[in-house]
Amino acid sequence: MKRDFREEYQEYMRKKTPDLWSRIEEGISEAETQISEATELQAEKPDASEPEVRKAEKQIDVNADAGNPEKPADKRPEELRKTGLQNRESQEIKSQFKVIKSDGKEKKMVQFRSWIAIAVAVFVLGVSIGTITMLQNSSTVNNQTEAGQNVAKGDVGQNNQTGDDSESKVETGVSADEQNTPVVEIYDSPEEATDVQTETNSTGSLQNKEANREAFVPEMEAEEYYDGDEWEMAVDDSYETGLAYDSYMAPTGNYWDPYDYDKDFNNETYAKIEDNGFCLVLTEPLSTFSADVDTASYENVRRMIEDGYGLQDIYVDAVRAEEFINYFTYDLKDPESGEKFGVTTKIAVCPWNDKHQLLFVGMKTEDIDLSEAPAENLTFLIDVSGSMDEEDKLPLLQKSFLQLVEQLDDDDTVSIVTYANGVEVVLDSAKGSDKKTISDAINGLMAAGGTNGEGGIQKAYALAEANYREDANNRIIVATDGDLNIGISEPDQLEKLISEKRDKGIYLTMLGFGTGNIRDDNMERLADCGNGNYAYIDSLFEAKKVLVEELGASFHTVAEDVKLQVEFNPEKVNAYRLIGYENRLMDAADFRDDTKDAGEIGAGHSVIALYELIPAGAEEAVTLKYQNKNAEKEDAAEESESEFSNEYCTVAVRYKEPGETKAEEVSYVVDENAWTDEPDSEFVFASAVAELAMIIRDDANKGDASLDKLMELGRTYQTTDEYRQEFFYMVRLLAKNS
Repeated sequence: MKRDFREEYQEYMRKKTPDLWSRIEEGISEAETQISEATELQAEKPDASEPEVRKAEKQIDVNADAGNPEKPADKRPEELRKTGLQNRESQEIKSQFKVIKSDGKEKKMVQFRSWIAIAVAVFVLGVSIGTITMLQNSSTVNNQTEAGQNVAKGDVGQNNQTGDDSESKVETGVSADEQNTPVVEIYDSPEEATDVQTETNSTGSLQNKEANREAFVPEMEAEEYYDGDEWEMAVDDSYETGLAYDSYMAPTGNYWDPYDYDKDFNNETYAKIEDNGFCLVLTEPLSTFSADVDTASYENVRRMIEDGYGLQDIYVDAVRAEEFINYFTYDLKDPESGEKFGVTTKIAVCPWNDKHQLLFVGMKTEDIDLSEAPAENLTFLIDVSGSMDEEDKLPLLQKSFLQLVEQLDDDDTVSIVTYANGVEVVLDSAKGSDKKTISDAINGLMAAGGTNGEGGIQKAYALAEANYREDANNRIIVATDGDLNIGISEPDQLEKLISEKRDKGIYLTMLGFGTGNIRDDNMERLADCGNGNYAYIDSLFEAKKVLVEELGASFHTVAEDVKLQVEFNPEKVNAYRLIGYENRLMDAADFRDDTKDAGEIGAGHSVIALYELIPAGAEEAVTLKYQNKNAEKEDAAEESESEFSNEYCTVAVRYKEPGETKAEEVSYVVDENAWTDEPDSEFVFASAVAELAMIIRDDANKGDASLDKLMELGRTYQTTDEYRQEFFYMVRLLAKNS
């Protein structure tokens, strides 16, 4: 038996929002009274002319959305629209759509409720309970119309329209019953609803976009709407809800998502990046840079692609090629006994420019047995401000940290500090084995208030210092959606504090959550200052990778201040360019300056650097008049080929043991033995990832790199690595979005 959803919803709303519901009922009662009076007045004056209705009704045609110049086409791939990115929990929980399945079909509907003031001097908007009809998966929604009522100075007007783009027609002789029919406005988006509200409420209170968004009906579980067989009711019948004046319907098919991330208006910030160009070996033989094991750039851009972004939408400065490449693990040479790194070098034809060559340099540290690893002394500094009150922020953060807690044991300790309007120590030095206490503390966090946590970072460091253990990995983990107003507003001052604490053995890791507010530039800088890493978590899938699968690499540093310096041989290489690492470049003289900070590498980490080379003697090779002349004047007795003529370059690596101040240096020669005509799968995949980064950035040196070529590679590339499989899926998705 079908239930009376109208009454159930009204009862739900009375309990949920009693004040708002009381105002709605008062407004409805007043409107009905005035409509009744206006109806009687019109009956007395049947010849009175009706005013033109302000907003003409329009036909809603789902399939015509893409062709409507006033409404952007929904560019999200069909599989995303149907599944809501079920492989990404963050995308599922972020959506406010009710997904109702019946006979294998999905129905998507989003509702919102709002109330508006009744205009006193000019006109009264008819308000009543609206009806929203659930739609089948048909491609076209026909003959859905809007009806508006206008009561002003005793005149009542009603406007009806059917068909596409037809002119509004004012009809007279409307019956009293029709005039008292509840009005349901159907808009294409909350933004359009806001525009109409602003236009019609010229003398009343105005509601902005955020007010409209907050006016959505509170999300309830499907069971609160349907029981058992009554699921079918949502497919076959319409149901009434106690909505206020406005309603928004998202028909099945091509819909406009009111919660879609706004690509044009947001608070995300990224550091400006200028792509590396070619350097002439004769004038700049040394290439020096800091190691980088951050992965946030790839994770963040992946989120954008999954949200429907095309090439034209992605922020180019969000793309850091080295973080794209180093997001993945590679099968590299393990360190030999007594060595810190295993180094793998390869050279082959450049995939995007067959007149050039590509040098692959890979370093890998030894994996760590977590059962023998140092204990964890972790301090969580968690943002619980109001901006974190979204499913892909604090709720996802809580689930992610619970996964980390499961990896801890009795030797580990956890402290929790939160910041919003103020600072609170939620947990102080709980044993890792006391999982219930830690889990309860994490689950009990709620988001509210501003982001002015005075002393937040100081409190976190004070707690970490108080609980400092010589035999442990002492680390602060900052988790935020980007707001870093945590007690110290000046970036230089904050970086100085973090650097000082780093020198005392307390490291810092940054974890980003959510969308629209990421301060990517600041988070990357702070992680670098704190000898930590920066990752972006958009799903539990990613949380597992960062906090469980790569726990040793993420939290256990085995080499500090890692720098690389490559010296190229002009006899083999005319010019080179480093792909990525633009914000990690260092002066050549800084390589042996041990006071200069550089990147850290954790246990089991792999670091890849790719160089595009112009071979000596190539058609594009640049020659210098005087240097070449001097070469010709060399002693005739000197051999025509030097002892280094078969060497491409020498790779030097400088690093410090954790806690040490003196660095060690090792070097590796790359000679003709590194050349291969048939590059292996590691070389092929790393170069493919670099190509994607260059394509998105529209790098001037991307050659003939294209999404089509990458998709063709994806069809033949064999791998069981789920992250590499996902990469080629992302390429196809980006091509479809674009």
